[in-house]
Amino acid sequence: MAHPSKPAVFAGVALFISGVLSFLLGVAGIAQDRLFVVSGDYAYRFDITAWGWIHLVIGVVLMVVGVGALAAKGWARGAGIGLAAISLVTQFMFIPYYPAWAISVMVLDLVIIWSLARLVE
Repeated sequence: MAHPSKPAVFAGVALFISGVLSFLLGVAGIAQDRLFVVSGDYAYRFDITAWGWIHLVIGVVLMVVGVGALAAKGWARGAGIGLAAISLVTQFMFIPYYPAWAISVMVLDLVIIWSLARLVE
């Protein structure tokens, strides 16, 4: 079994953390937490439960890919870049609901994309 390089370990851990954060955001949305409030008209205004399910699914898949990256699986690099990009877009669309959380996860997703794109194995 191949051992992942230090950058791959970082990317795997970061993917897993991003997944956990998205999963927690999804659980809060599904539970109809009063944490999320949108004022005014917003183009991507979905029901908070729908956003919860979106983030929950993305979070679970990010965690799986993070484990794959830690296990040095070949498919994890491309999947990680793609899923981090999807997470980045969904977090961008979620900014009006919880800006501090969404921007923090967006930064983490950008770092994941950068680290996986520069990974040479």
